[in-house]
Amino acid sequence: MDIWIPQSFTRPPASPYPDWSVHDTKPLPYRPFRYGPRYNINMGLRPMAWDEWIELDNHFARFHAAKAQRIRDRGARCCRTAPDAYDAAVELLEELCGYLPERYPSLYRALPGENNHTNSSNGVGVENLLTGEQFDIATRPLAEDPMQIAARLVQDDLAIMVEGADGQYYLRAGAILLAGFWRLEDKFGMPLSEIHTSGDVPQFREKLEKGMMNFFRRVKPESPVLRNNYFIQVDDELAWSSSIGSEDADGIGWFTAEKNKAIEHHYFRSERQSLRRLPRSGGVVFTIRTYFHPITDICAEPYVPGRLASAIRSWGDDVSKYKGKERYGEVLLEYLDKKHEEQIAAGLDLSKEDEVRAYPY
Repeated sequence: MDIWIPQSFTRPPASPYPDWSVHDTKPLPYRPFRYGPRYNINMGLRPMAWDEWIELDNHFARFHAAKAQRIRDRGARCCRTAPDAYDAAVELLEELCGYLPERYPSLYRALPGENNHTNSSNGVGVENLLTGEQFDIATRPLAEDPMQIAARLVQDDLAIMVEGADGQYYLRAGAILLAGFWRLEDKFGMPLSEIHTSGDVPQFREKLEKGMMNFFRRVKPESPVLRNNYFIQVDDELAWSSSIGSEDADGIGWFTAEKNKAIEHHYFRSERQSLRRLPRSGGVVFTIRTYFHPITDICAEPYVPGRLASAIRSWGDDVSKYKGKERYGEVLLEYLDKKHEEQIAAGLDLSKEDEVRAYPY
């Protein structure tokens, strides 16, 4: 393990999101699936523009309320910070309190610091102009766990990986409130590799582990990245998918889900993840923003049913098992094929798809 030397990098100031409204700005339409016949297993990283670190939209109030309820109900089972990650968690909180009033000035206002200055970089805190909440990040002790405060500011789940003495990266701070399929209490303290192998991520050892470990060792504060993924869910529960079992049960998994439920119970769950190195502490931050829509809604969009059907058919046996295809594939593929045929019959020109969309949309 190399001892992390704090770096002087400062995030560029964010530009205000054009015409953003907490009531009117719709979620971005991420549809991160590709046509078969091949399903490529890789990290799928792409560079992130600093302005786009955190995405908020008109689902903010719903997510905010759901997180607050989860914090009340489950507390440290969903939000916690290990002592060795405390500085990183506070640094993340400071970064959010600097960024959010710059990017979303109609939702967040920087709290005034010394001499009544409201420079968002002064580390005093922010006020949520929708809810009236004020978040003081300067007074010690903090009112609550720093990851819990951070969770209340954004729609994302948050995690911080910290390098251990053995050179591996460990999950040492998290606010995992709306993850759907995994629990912070199961993964907290695990090294990166075990997090993935314990979750049976397909071909992790063969295709992902080496590249992922190298990425974590080499990622620089000035080089943030993004990735997207997607899942199918057969219930409408954002925080925890009860189809795979009770959140408090052992032995959860797709094997508990009811098979071939009606299409109205099928939901498209997509994650947009950012990864960045914190310059002062050296912690690596994941932001995990979930987008959650009925399958019937996204299949009204041109090209989506056909492309999604092709993507699902490209899953190998391991990916199919991981994503639970056996429990919903028959009903879902029949519906996707039907909607695709309807779009073709209505005049959809397949040759023009690349002109109107590009990955991950």
